[in-house]
Amino acid sequence: MPDRPKPLSGFRVLDLTRLLPGPVCTLHLADLGAEVIKIEDTEFGDYARSLGVDSGELAPVFVAINRNKKSFSIDLKKSTGKQIFWKLVETANVVVEGFRPGVMEKLGISYEDCKAVNSSIVYCSISGYGQSGPYKQKAGHDINYIGLSGVLDQIGENGGDPVVPNLQIGDILGGALVPAMTILAVLLEVQRTGEGRKIDVSMTDAVLAHNYQALSDVISQGEAGLRGNQLLSGREACYAIYKTLDGKFMAVGALEKKFWERLCDVIHCPELKDLHWQSNHPSRAEAKQVLTKIFLQKSQTDWTTLFNDEDCCVSPILPLHEAMKDSQIQEREMTIFANHPTAGNTIQFSTPFKISDFSVGIDLPAPVLGEHTEEILREIGFSQEEINGLGDTIKKRD
Repeated sequence: MPDRPKPLSGFRVLDLTRLLPGPVCTLHLADLGAEVIKIEDTEFGDYARSLGVDSGELAPVFVAINRNKKSFSIDLKKSTGKQIFWKLVETANVVVEGFRPGVMEKLGISYEDCKAVNSSIVYCSISGYGQSGPYKQKAGHDINYIGLSGVLDQIGENGGDPVVPNLQIGDILGGALVPAMTILAVLLEVQRTGEGRKIDVSMTDAVLAHNYQALSDVISQGEAGLRGNQLLSGREACYAIYKTLDGKFMAVGALEKKFWERLCDVIHCPELKDLHWQSNHPSRAEAKQVLTKIFLQKSQTDWTTLFNDEDCCVSPILPLHEAMKDSQIQEREMTIFANHPTAGNTIQFSTPFKISDFSVGIDLPAPVLGEHTEEILREIGFSQEEINGLGDTIKKRD
């Protein structure tokens, strides 16, 4: 039985973002079936293409987060470029931009400008600190957003310094998932009312708004708790990381008392059952010391085998290359092996959701700068003669 049309089939998204946050947002929309057109400048385009690789190579992260998108390269500083952009806006449902506040206004393609052309347009602005406030013009990256929002302060060991995570929390949570969620909500509203909206997403706001554990401490104690010394940051024996005999690690998440008690039975330490986090036992802190010594007695493989059929929330801590080979990840088909025309064989992540009558596919590989410019121009009514006359207003495919 053939797949049904994808959920966002028929929707057109104009994506003016680059690097990581906005492109991951529009990746989800593209995988769901939206036609995502990367609006790129004619000189460099999205410089994530070359980030961290040698000249002439294509960055793996660019390949992974820009599949199923088209590239339309245009000089928006030229009046001709703007006129072309308006023709695209007339046909679009969504505009996503990730510049500092004020840039789109200077270009003359602000929300109000786009709304005058298409009143149903959903216009999403993604920035580090939002469209208002004293920091709105500050430059920043993920480390700055999670630092300002109180998240980075909570990451690290008790008594140690903050630790920079390799998962870009602000960029992905704040700059991708929150915008995608909000865009979809407003698209639903547009179908009811015919009227679009402007969306203002601050990556700092989005991270702050999800910092619930630290908020709980602020409410109850007046300030956030110490790094590495909270219920979910390593203080308790039942929710902690333990080193194994071979220098690897196990994650213990036995928060519920039933899981803790089962863990104690598996490691033959029934005397620890009364030292669960919910108890006020004076020796509760000693449970972590005991578990630290116990887990050092076996390898990660041995512990994994021992706990494999035990229902007590104990699992190995795996590097990504091993996680991708895990039977659970394999069963969920979370990796895609694809052949890119210039990057060669690549590994990509699948979608983080499963939908009935829906299959993930790479219909378009990550595009070359300007790869689809002429194709889209013809679609919106330009003749080949007119396209040839646009000169350096557009970048034609090399």
